[in-house]
Amino acid sequence: MKVIIAGGGTGGHLFPGVAVAEEFLRRDGTSRILFIGTKRGVEAAILPQLGFELAALDVAGIKGKGFGGMVKALMKIPQSLGRSFGIIRDFGPDILVGVGGYASGPAVLAAHWMGVKTAVMEQNALPGITNRLLGRFVDRVFVTFEETKRAFPGGKVIVTGNPVRAGFLRSMEEGGEKNGRFTILVFGGSQGAHRINMIFLEALKFLPMERTKTRVIHQTGSADFETVRQAYGDLGVEADVRPFIQDMPRVFRSADLLVCRAGATSIAEITASGKAAILIPFPYAVHDHQTKNAEVLARAGAAVLAVEKDLTAEVLARMIEDLLNDPRRLREMSEKSRALGNVRAASDIVDECLRLAAA
Repeated sequence: MKVIIAGGGTGGHLFPGVAVAEEFLRRDGTSRILFIGTKRGVEAAILPQLGFELAALDVAGIKGKGFGGMVKALMKIPQSLGRSFGIIRDFGPDILVGVGGYASGPAVLAAHWMGVKTAVMEQNALPGITNRLLGRFVDRVFVTFEETKRAFPGGKVIVTGNPVRAGFLRSMEEGGEKNGRFTILVFGGSQGAHRINMIFLEALKFLPMERTKTRVIHQTGSADFETVRQAYGDLGVEADVRPFIQDMPRVFRSADLLVCRAGATSIAEITASGKAAILIPFPYAVHDHQTKNAEVLARAGAAVLAVEKDLTAEVLARMIEDLLNDPRRLREMSEKSRALGNVRAASDIVDECLRLAAA
């Protein structure tokens, strides 16, 4: 198989594509994988480390750029389409899969017009503009949530869940055993989330941490690391505080409750590992998609949704203590979380891609 995976910009778009690429290679090590992205997105730094080839487009987003930025972005479209045609012609893919992000649009459209089989992956509950447009042209749409199906033309949508990299799933199985203490994992993404860091520290003042023998693992991001580490010491709370957690799968396994954002990758890892969570969506995400993601889990009883603008330290402390004192509810949330995930998402997507390519 010769496969192109197009898009990126953020880890939330890129890593599901990497999971699918790894599954193609697991099936057949002679498969050839090419990514199409930009030099500005995370793909430019990450893909070479993973051993994947990247072909770059000069393309930019339109939303929120102002009139001048919008004009510049529109002027880049013909060039990016032409470049996509050339890349696809030279590589000769059996299928092209768009994963969202700026580079996905021109690459998927060019492949469609060239008669190449195409698909897109939608990680969020609320589809982005690019995927909503591309859904009209592609052969398949792979979505994470059942309710996302109605945003796309019927007959071509498959609910697969959001692929999680095989390394994460393996690490979940290998280590991080429970130590008998209730453990809360707090994180806001690789760069941290200042608002979550600060409000969680305030919430600790209202929690009986010593009585409940609770411990905390906290990924702060580099900017808040020293402040947060010092605050735990001042509060006398046992905490494993790190600017960045390398072994996140192992830490996930040891956690009883997560307090975190609701990005697509976090949601996929939460459900794949069957964890209960208090989700605090990033309020400035495009189209408020993190809130939509969190609402899906909250409606299913797998998570508690905490809207940042309404959240106080006392309210967050009460949410945590309610779960601390209700092990049965916590177990039910964990079970419902796992029911929403699909550890076979990458495999299911590859199965369908193989069927498409053979058709």
